[in-house]
Amino acid sequence: MKIIVLIKQVPNTTDVKIDPETNTLKREGVEAVINPFDMYAIEEAIRIKEKIGEGEIVAVSMGPPQAESVLREAISMGCDSGVLLSDRKFAGSDTWATSYTISQAIKKIGDYKVILCGKQASDGDTAQVGPGISMHIDIPQVTYVKKIEKIDVGTATVERMTEEGYDIVETPLPALFTVVKEINEPRLPSLKGKMKAKKAEIPVWTAKDLSCEEDKIGLDGSPTRVIKVFSPPPREGGRVLDGEPSEIAKELSSLLKDVILG
Repeated sequence: MKIIVLIKQVPNTTDVKIDPETNTLKREGVEAVINPFDMYAIEEAIRIKEKIGEGEIVAVSMGPPQAESVLREAISMGCDSGVLLSDRKFAGSDTWATSYTISQAIKKIGDYKVILCGKQASDGDTAQVGPGISMHIDIPQVTYVKKIEKIDVGTATVERMTEEGYDIVETPLPALFTVVKEINEPRLPSLKGKMKAKKAEIPVWTAKDLSCEEDKIGLDGSPTRVIKVFSPPPREGGRVLDGEPSEIAKELSSLLKDVILG
């Protein structure tokens, strides 16, 4: 069984920079880490392979050349190989263009049964790329997966987290799953894994390698744009009401009425 794990390199939360010209995140030269939610996807892929007793795990990441480091980290944890999607033409991609580009890579890899990714990226928080990929390659998706109860070559049964509890979903394979942190506890890389990751060859696929349509990638191929990025104005200090409880309640009621009724 071939499992594809989608991972992303994200800026360290303490070192986020915005390009003033494009209003997109500056990734080159910025300290970055693997997206935390993707760690759970990597671990779950490894557990599926261990449970079945055979298989291949391919980690895929889209980003600048420095994103190669997260693929090596994935290999050190237990993935078999990694592929980096990197091309200046991909710069500025929104979630639609990103999901299209990654779907082209998945088609190139082929012969997969399961695609795993974190529920969302910490830098965007949209949770749109996974579902977008399933749409582009026309396979079932289950989001917010907290447990994979059963999986074989043809079907999978999973628990999907909801606000009220969880749903039990059975789906045919191939399918895409986005996972939440409740699904497992990621392992630490082994010494053997680190040695393998250090020696691993990471192929780099460009827009040409993926046969991407030029009008569907990068900033020009993105239907959504960030027009302006700004910090919200500082909050003004609140007002403290003094007096007896009955007096405070009456005054508070009057203030709220003024706000609500204008």
